[in-house]
Amino acid sequence: MILQLNDLQNLETRYRANLVNSLGGFKSLVLIGTRNEYGQENLATFSSLFHLGANPALCGIIIRPGTPGHNTLGNILNTGFYTLNQVHPGILQQAHQCSAKYPEGMSEFQATGLTPEYIPEIPAPFVSESRVKFACELVQKTEIVLNGTYLIIGKIVYIHVPDGIVGEDGYMDLEAAETLTCSGLDSYHQTRRVGRLAYARPE
Repeated sequence: MILQLNDLQNLETRYRANLVNSLGGFKSLVLIGTRNEYGQENLATFSSLFHLGANPALCGIIIRPGTPGHNTLGNILNTGFYTLNQVHPGILQQAHQCSAKYPEGMSEFQATGLTPEYIPEIPAPFVSESRVKFACELVQKTEIVLNGTYLIIGKIVYIHVPDGIVGEDGYMDLEAAETLTCSGLDSYHQTRRVGRLAYARPE
């Protein structure tokens, strides 16, 4: 298959979305937990998480605002905090269901049976059933005018991981935690490590 710009623009909408979403390869799969200023909880499926730096510890997500209201973006902007919860096979069905467009006022936690979990320092809910999870404080919001999305940059302020999956050098064995990844819009995958190579040097 060879597609040029005109070919791409003339594709059927859903076909083009599936194709373009697959081009970037495998993506991180997380559930983002937020809560608004009135205590209403929200949980949404995201595949746009990316690493920005380790010192300071930063990560980014791309959010399409959708309708105004108490959604992920609105809650992050109002409270300044959100959690990112990795998905494993035991919660895959619930995680996928969190991508459904529920009516305003309905919590995805309640709709899917996942359990909100709080710690005193973080006003956003974690997913209790998730094994690898962390929390971010909003540090920058940038509008991407080209397609009406926002880049949200968060400072990592809290990390919770199972005992035994972090090595002496800090490497986290996500396969041991059964962390899933995704491709396209709705395809989920387990991983198999091919190898871990030494730090590359010119010599």
